Amino acid sequence: MKVENWEDLRLFLHVAEQGGLAGAAEKTGISAPTIGRRMLALERATGRALFVRARTGYELAPDGQILLDRVRAMHQAAQDIVDWHETVHSMPIVRLLSDNTLSCFTAIGLRHLWTPHDAFRVCFKTTEAAIDLTHREVDIGLAAERPQLGNVAVRRSVAVAYAPYCAQGFDHRRHCNWVSLGTDVANQPWKRWAFEQPGRYITNWVNSPRMMFDLVKAGAGIGVMPCFIGDSDPGFVRAGRVIDELGHDLWIVLHGDERGREAVRTVADRLSALLAANASLFSGSNGRDPL
Repeated sequence: MKVENWEDLRLFLHVAEQGGLAGAAEKTGISAPTIGRRMLALERATGRALFVRARTGYELAPDGQILLDRVRAMHQAAQDIVDWHETVHSMPIVRLLSDNTLSCFTAIGLRHLWTPHDAFRVCFKTTEAAIDLTHREVDIGLAAERPQLGNVAVRRSVAVAYAPYCAQGFDHRRHCNWVSLGTDVANQPWKRWAFEQPGRYITNWVNSPRMMFDLVKAGAGIGVMPCFIGDSDPGFVRAGRVIDELGHDLWIVLHGDERGREAVRTVADRLSALLAANASLFSGSNGRDPL
């Protein structure tokens, strides 16, 4: 048997349950003559008589009853898929905002923040601008500075350290060129540090931290980056000591009206635990300064 059009099986189900073409037509909006032709085509495709046609309607033949049992099982399976799909889209969403650098960490640590068994979804957002939850576009944010305004709740998290890094094999004692963020996008002290130092020989600059990391790894020069990035990637080595004046605390910021939601609390607690478990990586104590 080869049934090309599974829609005919759905029509068969309606005819069988309604007891005739008229009821199936009312149910589906398809004309009775059209349904009749398609039931005849279905019988030819299966090679079985599915109905006993009478003035009172369409009664199921023995083979029709067998097919009906199978079509009902198929219909239930399809309905289960529809229900599952609708359930997914009705699940609550937790919106987590961070800059592109921290998003690298949250992506790698995803299994500690969310699992397929959770009854919520997580939307990860990135921005290089200062965290602002005023307009409730996100529920949780990671901020380099403690917000002073707005309806927010804050948690002090880990200390973040920064150091100069270069690629494995790059001789930073011999080659003094640097890679930096451009002045137009350097909205944090660590992004401005290289071009604020007198005498720095900057040969490449970019408008995104991720591109800077890639250039440094490719051997373009030395670049300042967070220790949780540089020390976690074997492609980097430190080209100098931790730059103390760049260090700061990281803050977990929750919108005041959303922090009571169970899903938001769960993600915030998991995020806090994940960061605490990696405190030494963020503080730079995992890595070794060059001799």
